Amino acid sequence: MKSDIRVCGVWRDRHERPVYTLSSSCPECGAPTENSAPAPFNPEDPYGEYRRARKRRVADE
Repeated sequence: MKSDIRVCGVWRDRHERPVYTLSSSCPECGAPTENSAPAPFNPEDPYGEYRRARKRRVADE
């Protein structure tokens, strides 16, 4: 599901807090915007086992 609400793609570098908009560019700095919605959750994640194993390996290092 795609969200209509977008956030400035470089807000961490240029703004104190996120700048939300409906347009494809930031109204304050003109930078491109990105979708503000989180990635969808899939309970049947086919790669979840591998992703969690990698996360454990990185935490052990």
